[in-house]
This record gives sequence, structure tokens and C-alpha cells, in this order.
Amino acid sequence: MSSSTLNHKFLLDENVRVELSRFLKRNHFDVKLVAKSVPDYQHASISKKQSRILVTNDEDFTHYTTDEIFSVVWLRIDQSDAHALITSFEKLLKQLKTFKGKLVILNEKGWEEFPLFEEVKF
Repeated sequence: MSSSTLNHKFLLDENVRVELSRFLKRNHFDVKLVAKSVPDYQHASISKKQSRILVTNDEDFTHYTTDEIFSVVWLRIDQSDAHALITSFEKLLKQLKTFKGKLVILNEKGWEEFPLFEEVKF
């Protein structure tokens, strides 16, 4: 991993394979895990307050705004394939430099990135 990616901090949802956490920690990333009993809005709050990239399998987080969450990586990879998950995530980390304010949809073939919704202020 390049030194520029080492500043990323991650928040892994309870439904993310433990192998991803191990991979990130082995590569010296700051990783926090979310307990099973924590509601979604608290995931988002932790992500926002601590500038952490939320990694999840839940589509629910794709609807959060930049006022509510820092960034989301939505995993669309077969959960039975840890190797595909790690390989895809490693490619993402090597190529995507900034996650802030983004929704990243990661699959085995690559990823798509979109800006998170912005709160409309009147």
C-alpha cells in the first residue's frame, strides 16, 4: 500500500467478513468494528464524527447525506468469497485516493463512485 492511503480510517459494519478487517489491520489502517446491537444512525454518526469510511453490505446506508455520514463503501461481492472481497478492496485502495463525501459501490469487476446526497437547505 502506498503511504497516501494510510490515512484512511474505516468503520466496518457487523456484516462485513472478518477477513477484510484482518487485511486492513495488516496493512496498518485504522479500523473500528461496529457491534451487532448498534443502530444504523449511530454507524453514520461515528463515521461522520471520526471521518471514517463505513464499509457495509447494507443498502440502507446508500441513502445517507453528507451531513450524516463521512463516506460509504457498499460491498456487492458474494459473501462466501473472501478472496474476491480482499482482491477487489485492495484494488480500490490503490486507485481511489479520496473517499470523503462519496458512495462507492464495490463489486468483483471494479467499482462505481457517486457523491453522497446533499441536504437541501432552505
